[in-house]
Amino acid sequence: MKSNSDYTFAGIIPARYASSRFPGKPLTMIGNKSMIQRVYEQAGKSIPSVYVATDDRRIFDTVTGFGGKAVMTSADHKSGTDRCAEAIGIIIRETGIRTDVVVNIQGDEPFIKPEQIDLLKTCFDDPEVKIATLVRKTSPGEDIFNPNHPKVVLDSSGNAIYFSRAAIPFIRDLKPEEWAKEHFFYKHIGMYAFKTDTLMQITALSESSLEISESLEQNRWIENGFRIRCAVTKWESISIDTPGDLARIKSLIDNNI
Repeated sequence: MKSNSDYTFAGIIPARYASSRFPGKPLTMIGNKSMIQRVYEQAGKSIPSVYVATDDRRIFDTVTGFGGKAVMTSADHKSGTDRCAEAIGIIIRETGIRTDVVVNIQGDEPFIKPEQIDLLKTCFDDPEVKIATLVRKTSPGEDIFNPNHPKVVLDSSGNAIYFSRAAIPFIRDLKPEEWAKEHFFYKHIGMYAFKTDTLMQITALSESSLEISESLEQNRWIENGFRIRCAVTKWESISIDTPGDLARIKSLIDNNI
């Protein structure tokens, strides 16, 4: 069986300056480093070839200023996945280096663990895998009803059946407050990896009905017949969506993470 060590990986961090909830988020300082630098350095511990894909010259200059690699992309992309697709096309054309798998790393998770990226890469030990992502089992009593934390149900092979902002599956014979105590749910961790040709295929697809209903682009891929292999991680992701989120992670900085 082909090992992921036989593949060439590239990590791409989509980063845009405009954000309704936190403008300029990639450039906000966390301790003595910008958020985007922290993400870049953590990703580089797992993938030697990492790029930031941005539509903003300030972000581009910041990345190249700390010695990182960056690519300027269109301002018209609706998703980070679309930005990754444009970026990898530019990278391949400019470097001539073959890239088998693209890892889409969230630009607002400055404490992403390299072990999580390593785990995601192992999905490609199975040559049939074209798309992979991470999920985490919930703990008893955990909030499973927050629509900002998508859930997913898996088949017996670890492939995603469906992603939802609702708590799925519905537990028929229990009160909702008892669901997480009697059944474990899978929360989605929003990091993806794609075979490069698959990335180009899925970004050429039109929006689908389930994608629009849930505002989750991965449902478009499933609706069009693509399987998404899910690896189970024990770590929660720590994303920073608002200035309030930033204030709440000060303890991580104090612990030298």
